[in-house]
Amino acid sequence: MKKFLLALLILAFVFSSAFAAGEKESSAVGAAKKVVINYGHGFNPGSPQAKSVDEFKARVEKESNGRITVNVFPSGQLGSAQEMFESMQMGTQEMALLPTARISGFNANLQVFDLPFLFPNKSKAYEIFDGPIGEKVLATLETTGVKGLAIYEDGFKHFTSNKKIETLEDFKGLKMRTMESPIIMEQFKKLGANPVPVDFGELYNALQQNTVDGQENPLATIVPAKLYEVQDYMLFSEHAYLAQLVLASGIWFNQLDAETQAIITRNAKEIAAWERNIVAQQEEGYIKTILDSGTRIFYLSETERAKMRTATEGVYTIARSIIDSALLDEVLNAVK
Repeated sequence: MKKFLLALLILAFVFSSAFAAGEKESSAVGAAKKVVINYGHGFNPGSPQAKSVDEFKARVEKESNGRITVNVFPSGQLGSAQEMFESMQMGTQEMALLPTARISGFNANLQVFDLPFLFPNKSKAYEIFDGPIGEKVLATLETTGVKGLAIYEDGFKHFTSNKKIETLEDFKGLKMRTMESPIIMEQFKKLGANPVPVDFGELYNALQQNTVDGQENPLATIVPAKLYEVQDYMLFSEHAYLAQLVLASGIWFNQLDAETQAIITRNAKEIAAWERNIVAQQEEGYIKTILDSGTRIFYLSETERAKMRTATEGVYTIARSIIDSALLDEVLNAVK
């Protein structure tokens, strides 16, 4: 009887130890499934792009029942576009929303969307962004250690300046701020202007102090950044497009479980249409804001558009030495 009781005690100890170990293992697995995303961007709160990141946070946290936490860092709090891209490469930052033109130094193929007079309208741009070509462009980021999830927009760009710009001749000699994109810089050279690279965070002061005469950006960037306050003229040109990429650290993303990857990827893609709709809704109000400030708006005539398109044709020749030729041809054929 004593031996029997001893055996029961030993068995009870073994089962209780196994149960406790199982609880610890289960707890560890549960803890491992919790995900924290530090999501950075350079936009001011209230802008369509900033709202899209806030929407991502709301949707992902709700769908995951709080298992995924998204910490949003707007206004360049995590650094410049280049710094955030490098942080994702190292795995020290999980996600970011960055303009293609400001990170093209990491992947030259991103400059395909910077070409002047490429898209005839937004519908054609969306067709390319959301289709196989857009997926191919995003896939080219894999070699950099960063995963491309979706393509958002700032929209069509327009020129602003402290000097009147209405025709091709008006660009001659102007110091125009540009991003560090060879294609964009070449665009200004072909227009007769002098491109001057300036970080976006320093642009307002550069315009105010006349370090540069003007710049190009979509309305969704010009107004939230209040660039119209330090510019006397705007040429409503829709001459080129500025796309934004939703990006994730490859090191971090590839370690996530399939369910978490799916939640992040699906919401990033679905919010693209939502973000573009917000941009469209706000653009009319943006024009009124610019006019009310006293800035004069000129609209690019078809005659001058044709002149500028002809003047910038050489940019496409240079693009072939920068962008993968097959990808470039695919984009150009899709646009045609």
